[in-house]
Amino acid sequence: MAQFTYSRLSHLLRISANKPSVLRTGTEIKHGPACCLQFIRYQRSVDSKALQERQKQQMARGLPKQKPIAGVKQVIVVASGKGGVGKSTTAVNLALGLMTNNPSKSVGLLDADVYGPSIPKLMNLKGNPELTDNNRMVPLTNYGIPCMSMGFLVEDVAPIVWRGLMVMSAIEKLLRQVDWGSLDYLVVDMPPGTGDVQLSITQNIPIAGAVIVSTPQDIALLDARRGAEMFKKVNVPVLGLVQNMSVFQCPNCNHQTHIFGSDGARQLAETLGVQFLGDVPLHLNIREMSDRGKPVVVSSPDSPEAEAYRKVASAVVQRLEEVNT
Repeated sequence: MAQFTYSRLSHLLRISANKPSVLRTGTEIKHGPACCLQFIRYQRSVDSKALQERQKQQMARGLPKQKPIAGVKQVIVVASGKGGVGKSTTAVNLALGLMTNNPSKSVGLLDADVYGPSIPKLMNLKGNPELTDNNRMVPLTNYGIPCMSMGFLVEDVAPIVWRGLMVMSAIEKLLRQVDWGSLDYLVVDMPPGTGDVQLSITQNIPIAGAVIVSTPQDIALLDARRGAEMFKKVNVPVLGLVQNMSVFQCPNCNHQTHIFGSDGARQLAETLGVQFLGDVPLHLNIREMSDRGKPVVVSSPDSPEAEAYRKVASAVVQRLEEVNT
């Protein structure tokens, strides 16, 4: 079985980038001089609803049609408007929590952060994915979770210096050319922000729901709100908000300190009219185990912090059931 390497992917992406794009952002309209009053009156008489419908149809021609990922029943995206709020750690422990709460369910993990992949480190995985006979990449697996990441194709410290077209082509290959087998849930660790990658994923595959991760800090909540509003605009259900690093408890005296503020994500959820999925504390054990590639849900299953992630996973499943009914 052959291996899929970074150099091979780069070659394929350069070929894809040189091909003329089939996507159109809309129709070009050339405006002539409006010198005829009668023509202006005629334009104003056009039925506005019919005009809007035509514009909608024209825009739809330029958008890719959503196509499910082979073998995957439901896709859950984990997103944040801002980096550094613990999104990737939450995505990993959410995936493990889904499997722990219901061992009969199969769960996969896709790292969509091309520029800053974190899943290989968090899941303690290294190496190039092998290829099947039909040239589909085989995910690397640990803790019972099959994983795919750009980090499997590059060295740990190698920067990925790509322009937008190559990044979009890479995302397309991560979505379409991976042999996931049969999965009940595919958890996608999205890059921070509301840019091209987010739009490409939401336009290409049907998404069951989005989980927004934020700290209680005001500056993080501003971007978390932008992320939630983006998913609403592209008709992706927002399953709810997770408040990460909600409180710090001193290991010596057990005194609790709200370093980043108190209940900011809970209040934002109420403002947006979405569900609050739960709190995850700021705990040394989460950081240490994550750096070792041993997520707390599997390394410290009886700890309060692991229980917090399992509660979030239960809330996500409940919200998925509500959305699907």
